[in-house]
Amino acid sequence: MDTSALMMPVECGVRVFEEVERLLGESPDWVTPAAVRTELDRLSAGGGTEATAASVGLDLADRCRTVETDASYADDALVDLAERGDCEYVVTNDLPLRDRLLERGVRVIGLRGRNTLHIQER
Repeated sequence: MDTSALMMPVECGVRVFEEVERLLGESPDWVTPAAVRTELDRLSAGGGTEATAASVGLDLADRCRTVETDASYADDALVDLAERGDCEYVVTNDLPLRDRLLERGVRVIGLRGRNTLHIQER
């Protein structure tokens, strides 16, 4: 789970955990890098809708197992986890990150339309 995915409930009206479970037919082992939690913490300290979304994202991140990586930048940490084989899918609404992952053959779960998720593959 990346930052944008954990902020989807507020920003896009998507119940991200339920949507992923619907797609996969089961509840996966939810994982998020420590760098994502750090980014959410930083964003939640601001103001407005983004801060609210990040605060909700931090609460949702508690449903995930936090994994340490050498990368301090959240996108790099997600790419690292995917390349190590520590995750089968990455859930994101970040288009540049999606493209990086797809180029590496990683399956991505992302937004389709307004509030539905779908699996993207290269």
